[in-house]
Amino acid sequence: MNAFFNSPVRSDGSQKWVDFAKSFWHVDCVRTLSTASFMQRYQKWCHRHGYNYQPDKAKAIFDTSTELIAMLPKNAMNKMLVMQGIDQLNAVSAIIEQLKAEMNTLASDLPEYPVVMAMPGVGPSLGPQIMAEIGDISRFPHKSALTAFAGVDPGANQSGNFEAKSNHASKRGSPRLRKALFMVMDCLIKTSPPNDSVYSFMDKKRSEGNLILSI
Repeated sequence: MNAFFNSPVRSDGSQKWVDFAKSFWHVDCVRTLSTASFMQRYQKWCHRHGYNYQPDKAKAIFDTSTELIAMLPKNAMNKMLVMQGIDQLNAVSAIIEQLKAEMNTLASDLPEYPVVMAMPGVGPSLGPQIMAEIGDISRFPHKSALTAFAGVDPGANQSGNFEAKSNHASKRGSPRLRKALFMVMDCLIKTSPPNDSVYSFMDKKRSEGNLILSI
């Protein structure tokens, strides 16, 4: 189910694919209906939960349901197990969103907060993560020290008289900071913000075949 939905997690921890599973918990909840009946029910479900209704997505969900093989029968016991799993997912997701909100509140008191949050691709989740991993920025005497700490500095690749002109990142530093930066760059590539110097540089390198994003 979650392959059909890419909506971000809401502030209360709810997720569209989990909400969908709660209403349509078994494949037979979909494919035993006619296409028109399911699309009508799906539209009402979207309206009830405050989601945008997309007819094409409803049709794709129904068509996929007719090709699936149910591994468990549609009965009260399996429904209870699915609902218990959904309740646990919602509880964990709600706690995570509360922690993210608290992190953002704490980070907003830092002097570098407006600078970090103004960076394209950085949001209320990634911003506090980046600041938390870097810590006190003054402990890095120059930008290359911070680059090395993140592990995105070029690694050495030389032997004798040979020295490579282009090397992969060393990945020697903080893996959590590197992952957060990777997610920012991935967001930039997907959103393609106009007139952004960082995206323009990456797009140029990508067109030259020299850009490989890896964590």
